[in-house]
Amino acid sequence: MIRPRPSLGLLDRVLRVLFPGALFLLLNGCSSISYYSQLASGQMQLLRAREPVSSVIADSQRDQKLRAHLAESQKARTFASRQLHLPDNQSYRLYADIGRPYVVWNVFATPEFSLKPQNHCFPIAGCVAYRGYYSQSAARGEAALQRLQGLDVSIGGVEAYSTLGWFNDPIMSSMMGWGDERLATLIFHELAHQRVYVKDDTEFNESFATFVEQEGTRQWRAYRRLPPESGAQARQRAQFIELVLDTRSRLENLYAQHLPPEQMRQRKAAEFERMRDEYRQLRDSQWAGDKRYDAWINAPMNNARLLPFGLYDQWVRAFAALFKQAGGDWVAFYMAAEELGALPLEKRKAALKTLAGSKISGG
Repeated sequence: MIRPRPSLGLLDRVLRVLFPGALFLLLNGCSSISYYSQLASGQMQLLRAREPVSSVIADSQRDQKLRAHLAESQKARTFASRQLHLPDNQSYRLYADIGRPYVVWNVFATPEFSLKPQNHCFPIAGCVAYRGYYSQSAARGEAALQRLQGLDVSIGGVEAYSTLGWFNDPIMSSMMGWGDERLATLIFHELAHQRVYVKDDTEFNESFATFVEQEGTRQWRAYRRLPPESGAQARQRAQFIELVLDTRSRLENLYAQHLPPEQMRQRKAAEFERMRDEYRQLRDSQWAGDKRYDAWINAPMNNARLLPFGLYDQWVRAFAALFKQAGGDWVAFYMAAEELGALPLEKRKAALKTLAGSKISGG
């Protein structure tokens, strides 16, 4: 396998970010200059920090735990291409120590009485439901400005992201704190974005990648002759996600009623309290008091904090049904997903709703 020469092609790779960004600025004026400058600067720093994983593993002066962790990651990386038919390129065969817990911080925002995210459009990725910042302080500054406009705002740290094949994405130090299997799931998820990506449909893209991550991890465990994930843990996660999605649905129904603002605020707060009450009942009656989601549920709540659940989990069941229809064949599944992605938005959502309501298991 040919390894990339670190200096060769770096300039044109950087220009692939800078040129679309510069074009966007020319078309949209100067108000976005500072934001796009930090995007270009952050991506350039990330490119410069990359080094081949094989070099890190071979360097006896590097941390032994890091070398062992990266060695395991390459087994998952090979599995991703050979068994899951995800892109076979240099992505995640490089490593970058970024010196911070997250590579970017995403800022989500919604109107006070809506779950519709504030979308932001970019030259490469299209429109997405957040803005990303390479600095936590910059993200907090943006969040403060959004709150001054009366929006519900949430900040979420991101361990990894995909450049959709424009660059050879590295394993980052921000991805290294969750154990070998969690690192494998991140690799599966991010490579899935390189395999199928639909501009301007975050729900489709993230739900697709989440399904690939989950099914890929199940197959990765089976490949290594490990038992399936604990049924209790999987059930708890599914129940928690369902609880949050149910709350989203009730809020959507509430916001459609166009009540007076103060009445709307009271009922909105009541829905969040209902979610907390139902969570505690679930935790104490079915989870033996497991408190893994306590910190999230007890934090200040608003619409924006619910957004990732709608984005990352909305259509996972639909993609599970599509995978079953494809007979568990990854290539056929990707082709079917691409066909879905090519549909006009409303037809695509209708097809996904039909899939989500179909029977996934059983005879």
